[in-house]
Amino acid sequence: MAGLLANDSEHIDRRTSRSIRDAVGERLQQSLRPDPRLPTHLEKLLNELRQRERESH
Repeated sequence: MAGLLANDSEHIDRRTSRSIRDAVGERLQQSLRPDPRLPTHLEKLLNELRQRERESH
């Protein structure tokens, strides 16, 4: 990483660095969000779990 800096005047403070990292991370999470639908076999298992919970109450 140090090779990316031409001189010391290009350094940024920790607060700015943190803000940039947070913004990039947030954008990545939004763009890489998984498909909200579950695979069929997992959906069936969740439905079975819900049914068992209803029966136990």
